[in-house]
Amino acid sequence: MVKTLKANWLSNIRGDLLAGIVVALALIPEAIAFSIIAGVDPKVGLYASFCIAVVIAFVGGRPGMISAATGAMALLMVTLVKEHGLEYLLAATLLTGVLQIVAGYLKLGGLMRFVSRSVVTGFVNALAILIFMAQLPELTNVTWHVYAMTAAGLGIIYLFPYLPAVGKLIPSPLVCIVVLTGVAMWFGLDIRTVGDMGELPDTLPVFLWPDVPLNLETLMIILPYSVGLAVVGLLESMMTATIVDDLTDTTSDRNRECKGQGIANIGSGLLGGMAGCAMIGQSIINIKSGGRTRLSTLTAGVFLLIMVMVLDQWLVQIPMAALVAVMIMVSIGTFSWGSIKNLKEHPLSTNIVMVVTVVVVVATHNLAFGVLAGVLLAALFFANKVGHYMAVTSEYDEDGAARTYRVVGQVFFSSSEKFTESFDFKEALDKVVIDLSRAHFWDITAVAALDKAVIKFRREGAEVEVIGLNEASATIVDRFGVHDKPDAVDQLMGH
Repeated sequence: MVKTLKANWLSNIRGDLLAGIVVALALIPEAIAFSIIAGVDPKVGLYASFCIAVVIAFVGGRPGMISAATGAMALLMVTLVKEHGLEYLLAATLLTGVLQIVAGYLKLGGLMRFVSRSVVTGFVNALAILIFMAQLPELTNVTWHVYAMTAAGLGIIYLFPYLPAVGKLIPSPLVCIVVLTGVAMWFGLDIRTVGDMGELPDTLPVFLWPDVPLNLETLMIILPYSVGLAVVGLLESMMTATIVDDLTDTTSDRNRECKGQGIANIGSGLLGGMAGCAMIGQSIINIKSGGRTRLSTLTAGVFLLIMVMVLDQWLVQIPMAALVAVMIMVSIGTFSWGSIKNLKEHPLSTNIVMVVTVVVVVATHNLAFGVLAGVLLAALFFANKVGHYMAVTSEYDEDGAARTYRVVGQVFFSSSEKFTESFDFKEALDKVVIDLSRAHFWDITAVAALDKAVIKFRREGAEVEVIGLNEASATIVDRFGVHDKPDAVDQLMGH
């Protein structure tokens, strides 16, 4: 118990506290912006970010990962808020949490093993592009001061770590925010600040139950949105966990993370917040700023609320240029630059999956669509590749006018046609032996192909013997095959 407590909370106190402060500063404009996207008051996003970060620090399955209100989730809420209002959004948030908890108990987090490395790379690159694109409105139609401040911020972020003694002690993004805020206030620069993003809340969040009718009609309204929110939230959280695992050389409990996200969203809905999920950008800020344990996530949530409630007069003075510099650093650090070099070295199918994932995510601004497209494409390429690894050879026994066909490889929907075409049904034979000792049958398409081959040979007057089926293949053939059952030809031909 003490060992676990130390590992999860007390093994990196200074780094976690400083990283949490940096993340909290970066969360504020994001939460406000995402609230505006969803069409709700800024405090809805801020309350959500505070609640989700604090709750997930205790119940999440990935220490050091940051969860809060996100743009991917906000985009799915727009229509619901516009047509039914905030109360239905809060109800949908509660249902989203319930669905995610159910997903955790069903161990759906394990489905991440079906996401290939090329899809993860495409997802990461697309997110880096989206993070950068999200900063462009802050860099268009502005004065030269903004460009100078942003450039100075990037200079501080990348050069400060090289300073002796202090360079490694204080996170450079935090130094960037503090220095640029001081400069903007000292010179009285007329540039956009956090205060221009929206009004900050002046009261603590309070417990409330959504004011909606508890009936089937309400469920039918919020269910489609809740399902979408739950899927996107878990998908983005699982992808983020994978990336943080790689950055820290540690492992995470994905099913616990599913449950944790659900509990956090229920808490958010009961405190007047919107649904959220893990944030790749803020998680990378946390890791690169030295955060490693649950303490960094808790610090981010608690300090966010403290800043909003107590330090609001200073907070509103932070220039957006400072936060833009931090987010540009995140986008540069997030992008997998090695993937460009690997385009020449990796197989064409791998490159296509990666590029399609990037294009779909950037085009739709929906991470789920991109990952789904990538996974489907990867599955098709895999099925096509495995289908080519099936071969059929044969040898003829002149004495018995018999031919033995030996099948090697995987027989399933992709290779079933090749399997059938490998037999010569017009050859005059007394007996045909189909040796499947080195083959495996995976689905009913493969079983149907075997039925077709056996019955065609029998129709030509040959005796057919199927040998060598392994236990798994024999089970599916016995269950779905018809070639050894009465009226097999009629069943197969549909007569």
